[in-house]
Amino acid sequence: MNSESECVMANIGPNIGERRNVIIAMDGSDYAEGAFKWYMDHVHRADEDHAILLNVTDHRHSLTHGSAWMTADPKLVEHAVHEEEKKAREMEKKLEGYLIETGIEGQVVMVKGDPGPTVTKVAEEYNAAYIVTGTRGHGKIRRTILGSVSDYVVHHSAVPVLIYRQ
Repeated sequence: MNSESECVMANIGPNIGERRNVIIAMDGSDYAEGAFKWYMDHVHRADEDHAILLNVTDHRHSLTHGSAWMTADPKLVEHAVHEEEKKAREMEKKLEGYLIETGIEGQVVMVKGDPGPTVTKVAEEYNAAYIVTGTRGHGKIRRTILGSVSDYVVHHSAVPVLIYRQ
């Protein structure tokens, strides 16, 4: 094998072979499920794609981290973290079910962090060909105030981004 083909293999991703890695951001929303369905119906190439169903758990919001309302009671914090971990396990099973139901080549990746930066980081780590995500379709003002994962990903991703809008 020459060094050029070794480089190509090294850029595909961990133990995937010749398939192209496609990150599909899945947060459990109808928008994410719509994006997954649209990807399957219109873009997925069964003989080429390795779908990576990515779920990012963001504990900051569940604990109201950094606000004056953050609880000082360690038992309440522990309970909130336990509930988030329970939700993450349920989400992992749900995403695994999508892979089984559709019969596609892929894997579920569960990570913790700030969703926008984490999606782009995972895409880089897996050498993704592109990212698929849904959007809620907030207007400019609401998106500016609340933030938007899809907006962040579009502006910071090193790979193409496919945004599905219902």
